[in-house]
Amino acid sequence: MSRPLASLEPGELLRQLSGPGVTLQLPPFVARLRSDIPRVATDLLRLYGEFELGDETDFADFHLAVHHDRGWHALWRRLAGRRQARFSTDGLAAFTTLRATQAFHMIEWGLNWAVTAHAHQYVVYHAAVLERDGRALVLPAPPGSGKSTLTAALAHRGWRLLSDELALLDAGSGLLYGMARPVNLKNRAIDLMRTFAPDAVMTDPVPDTLKGTLSLMKAPGDAIARVREGARPTWVVVPRYEPGSPAALEPLPKAQAHVLLADQAFNYDIHGVAGFQATADLVDRTACWAFSYTDLDDAIRVFDDLAGAA
Repeated sequence: MSRPLASLEPGELLRQLSGPGVTLQLPPFVARLRSDIPRVATDLLRLYGEFELGDETDFADFHLAVHHDRGWHALWRRLAGRRQARFSTDGLAAFTTLRATQAFHMIEWGLNWAVTAHAHQYVVYHAAVLERDGRALVLPAPPGSGKSTLTAALAHRGWRLLSDELALLDAGSGLLYGMARPVNLKNRAIDLMRTFAPDAVMTDPVPDTLKGTLSLMKAPGDAIARVREGARPTWVVVPRYEPGSPAALEPLPKAQAHVLLADQAFNYDIHGVAGFQATADLVDRTACWAFSYTDLDDAIRVFDDLAGAA
């Protein structure tokens, strides 16, 4: 019988992470995680406590680990109060070492990398996905557009969160899937969401990263409970945060939407003609918009009206 990650006591979770690892079901994938860093266990329980545990004998799609760095150079950094952590996948070190305070974020970034590098049964886009009444809202956007802040707000105002980062398109069914993973908030967005959604569960902010101060917001419980449910693409909306701008939608030419999605796809070229056709089909069956906003409450009203008019 399956049981949630939260059924493990913190000490037992850290023991398993430090030893054989913890197998976690992250539909549609399974990941085995290892770490000797206590903060990883703390944040894993906080953000993934409702996800189902697997057995250590289960097949895992991804083997991810983050451990304290070792060696003389690591010792000197530890003595200087700057202990480092190193991420690895399938036993091979990847990425550069970072402050150990960023260890959980390294797991999140590493999982993104693993999915985009290997999950070619899907066309994978860098986009948020939310759902209302079985219909999917796709939010592709470059960094700095306010996508994650808008996604976090919608997730706490009646839209089911599928993903903040990775939209998984099953070209056969035409459905989009996500993993109901945490939303990555940065800098001013952290305090903004604390005010906007006081009940949101968030990790302690991590300052001084390459992206500034970071915090991860847990997906709402309903999103996690329905993580295996896909949704049919209905809207493609390209958001842009503009100070002083009223919340407004403007029609986006479908050709432009296709180019933008293709540019935000991690494996578009690997799929070749099939990737082109899958993206064209997605765009053809959706209403495409450009969206500018400043105030989150105004933005929510616009999206609620959009959903009500469809």
